[in-house]
Amino acid sequence: MPAQSKMMGAVPACKPRRSTTLLAAGAGACVASSLALSSSLGYVAPARQPVQTRPASATGSALLPAAAVAGAEIPGAGALAVGGAAFAVGLVAATARAGSRRAKAAGSIALPRGMAVVRSARGGEEDTRVCIPLEELRNTDVDKVGGKSASLGEMISQLSDVGVPVPGGFSTTAFAYKEFLDKGGINDFINEKLSDESIYEDVDKLMAVGQAIRDKIMDTPFQPDFEEELKRQWERVSGGSDTFTFAVRSSATAEDLPDASFAGQQETYLNVMGYEDMKAKVHLVFASLFTDRAISYRHDRGFEHSKVQLCATCQKMVRSETGAAGVMFSLDTESGFRDVVFVTSAYGLGETVVGGTVNPDEWYVFKPTLAEGKDAIVSRTMGSKLIKMVYSKGGGSETVPTTEEEQKSWSATDQEVTDLAVMAVKIEKHYGRPMDIEWARDGDDGKLYIVQARPETVASQKKVGVIEDYKMLEKGGDVLVEGRAVGKRIGAGKVNILKSIDEMSSFEQGQVLVADMTDPDWEPIMKKAGAIVTNRGGRTCHAAIIARELGIPAVVGSGDATERLAVGDEVTVSCCEGDTGRIYKGLLKFERTEQDLGELPEVGMKIMMNVGNPETAFTFGQLPNEGIGLARLEFVINNAIGVHPKALLNYETLDAATKALVDEKMRGYASPKEFYVKKIVEGVATLAASVYPKRIIVRLSDFKSNEYKSLIGGDQYEPDEENPMIGFRGCGRY
Repeated sequence: MPAQSKMMGAVPACKPRRSTTLLAAGAGACVASSLALSSSLGYVAPARQPVQTRPASATGSALLPAAAVAGAEIPGAGALAVGGAAFAVGLVAATARAGSRRAKAAGSIALPRGMAVVRSARGGEEDTRVCIPLEELRNTDVDKVGGKSASLGEMISQLSDVGVPVPGGFSTTAFAYKEFLDKGGINDFINEKLSDESIYEDVDKLMAVGQAIRDKIMDTPFQPDFEEELKRQWERVSGGSDTFTFAVRSSATAEDLPDASFAGQQETYLNVMGYEDMKAKVHLVFASLFTDRAISYRHDRGFEHSKVQLCATCQKMVRSETGAAGVMFSLDTESGFRDVVFVTSAYGLGETVVGGTVNPDEWYVFKPTLAEGKDAIVSRTMGSKLIKMVYSKGGGSETVPTTEEEQKSWSATDQEVTDLAVMAVKIEKHYGRPMDIEWARDGDDGKLYIVQARPETVASQKKVGVIEDYKMLEKGGDVLVEGRAVGKRIGAGKVNILKSIDEMSSFEQGQVLVADMTDPDWEPIMKKAGAIVTNRGGRTCHAAIIARELGIPAVVGSGDATERLAVGDEVTVSCCEGDTGRIYKGLLKFERTEQDLGELPEVGMKIMMNVGNPETAFTFGQLPNEGIGLARLEFVINNAIGVHPKALLNYETLDAATKALVDEKMRGYASPKEFYVKKIVEGVATLAASVYPKRIIVRLSDFKSNEYKSLIGGDQYEPDEENPMIGFRGCGRY
């Protein structure tokens, strides 16, 4: 370290790049100089690095703390004690847009608004910027701007050059939020309201307290300094255009930790246009730290309310209202299997997928073959995609029905899914952990963008080497409803159908919650449920994430559970039978076992598994095994295809009713033959992926005539046999 730097007590840094003006105040001295002075004063720490300070000398002089300009790699300010007289020396970037602040006292430094001021009065240095451009942030800045903003900044700076495009913007800071609560007199009000522990047991009390706190926040105006900097950042990103659109999202300092998702706990606002609209949405985001669901979630997870600060991420909108958007995970969300990327997609803005209001398309992409540049999609499931979210005129958004053509088409191409999976792998590698990622395809330029990434908080936290298994001991009950399974557990109880959160007080512990959909507002009663069933939603929506985190079995996207079930019905909700979740009539017997694989004895032979259901393959693939010794194709034909092979070969000759059933099954595929072949390929590929690179032995179908007859169109091609076991089957068919 140069001698000058040691004298200054500052950390080394890159040299200033632009000409600057030196402003000094103190002891009546004013010094003006140029950039060349840096060589005599020593290096000055840049805005992103911690700046050391020195205590006052015996003569009463002191080195003042540094300040940082809101601009990438612009050096901060330093100070030099000379001969008992303190001279405050501030390096101020000539490119800073705002004017200097007036010195409030002798010895202060005049700084542009929005600049960082490092203060030691609170026991350490503190960045007092109220807004920071996303490109200046890193993942280590969670305490400054929250998890969402810090992660976006990390990706913009570290991954943009390797093919992970992220829209820019800025974030308000935790300091700004604390100042708002302190100077507005809101903190005391909040502490008083939340001191009553009984609110966490009484939903009505919780709702009243949450509303009172939010009203207090909304009635308190922002400080002028904050408004001025907010407008400056809005102008910087938008160019001052009132038609430029932003997404304004919450970013909490305790958000998206590896063991807590905080999924949807605060608000998101899309298609925000103009400064006044942005200011209003930032205000609403600030208030959303105290939604009923957020208060309840923090209490249950042991987070002190006063220790969580909320920031607003203000990001350029991707025009996905004419494109598509969705969520992807860099592992299988149900089993925790690490070698796949799980991608979901729907038309329009991504909030329908995140919020669970639409049943999206789904894909699994296999990482090892993806890395080799081969076709890596091992599974596809087409969702109904009945609605999409689009922009409203004048700002905001609304949901509209999708067209019949959109419902029958994939919302993303195989190439786009592959490209997204490549991005997911890069993001996972950079962060070193499984990730939950939101993406969007711009309808204007056709490009894919990553709009958010956070640690996956459920499947990746499961015990390593411990297998939890649920098994139905009775199968006699009628299947009342089917949908997408969330988790691998079983729950049972009496049905309670809720039409809105206003009916929450009627919900009792252990009941089966049935609703059209649940969003994070329902979290206070979701944790009381024995199981959850919804008409709408996919396995990556907020409700599914929270259900997994709470360990509650859930069946989403059932279509009409609220109509087919009745209040008071006794049902068993099973999520242990693969991707399909089933609601059985009655309280059926089931068992739960837990096996520590480390306690199993070693055997002197290689053991392969019998696995025929691709939906359970990723779970079984994590057991100790030497591959799959027998994979029967019957399950794939019966469940994934469900149509007799000859009915597909003779599609044109089918009657109208049968043809309609076949059309529904093969949505998204160009022809009946393509549908059959691809579904066989996907089934075998999924089974093989679960044990890759170990062997898998596939046995062709050995359906009996009565089993083939149960498939769509099968009654037209199968004989009636007295004893199908010794009838037209096996080699005789081939």
